[in-house]
Amino acid sequence: MKGICLLLLVLVLGSCHQTQKARKPIETRTGSFIKESVKRNKKMVAKEENKIEALIKKDSTNNYITSNNGFWYFFNEEKDQDRLKTPQKGDLITFHYNISTLDGNTVIYSRGKLGKRQFKMDKEVVFSGLRLGLKLMSEGETATFLFPSNLAFGYYGDNQKIGRNMPIRSTITLNSIEKQTDSIQLKSEN
Repeated sequence: MKGICLLLLVLVLGSCHQTQKARKPIETRTGSFIKESVKRNKKMVAKEENKIEALIKKDSTNNYITSNNGFWYFFNEEKDQDRLKTPQKGDLITFHYNISTLDGNTVIYSRGKLGKRQFKMDKEVVFSGLRLGLKLMSEGETATFLFPSNLAFGYYGDNQKIGRNMPIRSTITLNSIEKQTDSIQLKSEN
């Protein structure tokens, strides 16, 4: 019996000292899919930007501003007030807007259909172009924005009327800004 136990002990200890070879992956990924995707997206963005720039050249009545965020806009109604009175994080803003095709010829969602909206700046989800555009406006101003698809509804669209990779035009009126303060109430210990 001692012989069997000793044999089992040797086998157990012997198997612990063996090193296992790592298995090789069945297939390797080179990152070429990501590289191709980046290449395709750059090409799509360039095509959209060219289309937007062509629309801007045709429009001699408006003075377009190029934003640092990759969209273009002009003010329909601009107030001569301090540009520092723009919405800040947490402010409750009320606004109206519409969405149309990039050339503005077809309304996708009318101002009436979308209705008056309230939004806590940077605390709620809206498409990124809308959020960035509102940050450039002051109370009482109306501006028209040309958003490439990556700042609008992107690859998926809105699953209703806005298709995938569709650049849009949106006219936004910022009605009011209510400054919000995050007050912290401390409980006194008695």
